[in-house]
Amino acid sequence: MTFHDIDESLDWLGRPIDCASCRFADRLATQRCQPLKACVHDRYAKRIQRFFQWNEDLAAEHLDHPYFEVRAIAVRHAPLFHVPRLMDDLDETVRSSVARRLPRRLLLKMRGDPDREVRISVASRLEDGDLAPMMRDPDYSVRLRVARRVPEGMLPAMMRDEDAEVRLEVARRIGLEWLASMAWDENQRVRLHVAQRLCPDKLAAMINDADWCVRYVVASRIADEYLDPLIDDPVEEVREIARGRRAGLVLQDDLP
Repeated sequence: MTFHDIDESLDWLGRPIDCASCRFADRLATQRCQPLKACVHDRYAKRIQRFFQWNEDLAAEHLDHPYFEVRAIAVRHAPLFHVPRLMDDLDETVRSSVARRLPRRLLLKMRGDPDREVRISVASRLEDGDLAPMMRDPDYSVRLRVARRVPEGMLPAMMRDEDAEVRLEVARRIGLEWLASMAWDENQRVRLHVAQRLCPDKLAAMINDADWCVRYVVASRIADEYLDPLIDDPVEEVREIARGRRAGLVLQDDLP
C-alpha cells in the first residue's frame, strides 16, 4: 500500500486534521495544498514533502516544528542562511538533511556527528583532504563511503582497515604500485580482487594462496614464465587451466 492509498488525514499526534481551522486554509482555494495529498500537518512525509514543494515560502517558519519530519523536509526548501541553526537538531534525520545543504566550511564541523547516517551524508559531500579524519571513523559504513570518495593517493592509509568490505573497496581503487601489498589480506574476496587486478608478472607471490579460487585466477592470468608451479596444483580446476595454458590450448584472451 502506498501513501496514495491511505484515506486518513491525521496529524503527527494522531488527531484528525481540520482544514477549516488551518491558518493556511486560503491556500486550499488556490490549490497550494490538498487533503490526503499535500499538507504540512499530515503525519505522512510524502504529503509534507509535496506541501513544501508547492509552498517553499513557508519552509523557514517551520524549522522549529515539533515533528521531526516537518523540520527534516522544511530544511530542504528553506533559504540556505536558515539551515545552519539546525546543525545540532536532536533528530538525526533532520541533521542528515542539514548535511546535504551546508556549505563546506560548516559541513566540516559535522564530521564527528554522533549518528552514522549523518556522517555518511557528510562523507558523501566532502572531498580530498577534508575526508582524512573520517578514514578512521568508528563505523565501517562511513569508512566504506570514504574509501569510495578519497583520491587514489590516500587509499594506502586504508589498506589495513579492520573491515573486509572497506579493504575490498580499497583493493578495487588503489594504485597498482600499492596493490601487491594487499596480496596477503586475510579475506579471500580481497585477495581474489587483487589477483584480478595485479599485473601478470606480479602474480607469482600469490601462487600458493590458501584459496583455490584465488589460485585459479592466478593460473589464468600469471605470466607464462611463472606458470609451472600451478601445473601440479592440488585442485583439478587450477591444474586444468594451468596445463591448458602451457599446452597452448587456452589463450589468455579466451579466459574470463
